[in-house]
Amino acid sequence: MATFAIGDIHGCLTALDSVLDSINLQYSDTLVFLGDYIDRGPDSRGVVDRVLRLREDFRTVTLRGNHEIMMMEAREDQEKLFMWQHFGGEQTLDSYRVDDGSLWQDCIPQEHWDFFESTARYYATATHIFVHAGLNRKKSLEQQDDAGLFWKKYRKPARYDDIHTVICGHTARELGEIADYDHTVCIDTYAYGGQWLTCLNTDTGEYWQANQEGARRSGSRNC
Repeated sequence: MATFAIGDIHGCLTALDSVLDSINLQYSDTLVFLGDYIDRGPDSRGVVDRVLRLREDFRTVTLRGNHEIMMMEAREDQEKLFMWQHFGGEQTLDSYRVDDGSLWQDCIPQEHWDFFESTARYYATATHIFVHAGLNRKKSLEQQDDAGLFWKKYRKPARYDDIHTVICGHTARELGEIADYDHTVCIDTYAYGGQWLTCLNTDTGEYWQANQEGARRSGSRNC
């Protein structure tokens, strides 16, 4: 009954498939995705399809990232659409074969829109809190605001409490190395930027990484 956390995928389907192939996922395990499935990488649609298929066979927790928020808000007006495109949405639209910007929403399967809408703000267990960006240590989980959960960059996060280890993404570690502060572990290891996608076993500290070239490596945060 292991818990595996996967960092920001950003359309990097090859890397995702490679890390999934590296772990011995069992039906009793939990797979936690930290958000940012889409944008910047080459195959956002393929990533969402893969996660949806995984949900059919395994226990999965799918968190919301700021890029899912931008995509959903892009439906509201042209200004938000242009902003999203600037931050990686153009690559996402390409993966859905959108060739008419005025009709782009209709090119996204309803199953995918339902998926984005269903993503969770955070996920907590007795020992860990999983979140896309980070937590404000002065607020309870229920009081956390969107700025902290999805948008703020936590280069040196503060300890949230004395009970939980926080597992997060969002703040890309451009050297491809996990940022381990003991109380907080950031596993956005810059997959779309030519580095690694990380999968962390939060029970044992073991991790597996893969890149878009299909290369793999592994290690342990307890060593």
